[in-house]
Amino acid sequence: MKIAVMPGSFDPITNGHLDVLERALKIFDRIVIALGENPKKEYLFSVEERKRMIREATKGMPIEVDHFSGLLTEFAKKKGAGAIVKGLRAVSDFEYEFQAALMNRKLNPDIETVFVMTRGMYCFLSSSIAKEVASLGGKLNGLVPKHVEKALRNKYR
Repeated sequence: MKIAVMPGSFDPITNGHLDVLERALKIFDRIVIALGENPKKEYLFSVEERKRMIREATKGMPIEVDHFSGLLTEFAKKKGAGAIVKGLRAVSDFEYEFQAALMNRKLNPDIETVFVMTRGMYCFLSSSIAKEVASLGGKLNGLVPKHVEKALRNKYR
């Protein structure tokens, strides 16, 4: 069974994340969505809220949702994953992700990094942009799943 880990904050999950995930599932049998804990980052949603939103958005998919702290390569190894999936929106994403991939390879050469380009219709989309649009009362149609839109509206009421 080919298992991959897809790390991120998913604060919240967007349709861009889901696009990358659905296409990565054409390559891998199962994907573990790994919510990283970054003490330098402030999150809008708690880990449990993010897990619930991800699980609802991925119903019926061979997905596991978990969170971790520490090294991603150690988490991937613990999960039996042979790859890390990273979504790329633009060239600006590539430089950072390329450096991270090289470091992950140094830490564990048995774990590959696979980059999946998002569709053009999502290349501008990030969780931060979705949160900003929601905070200003803008339309979120096509940016996030309906249940995530509702959760965002509730947070910014």
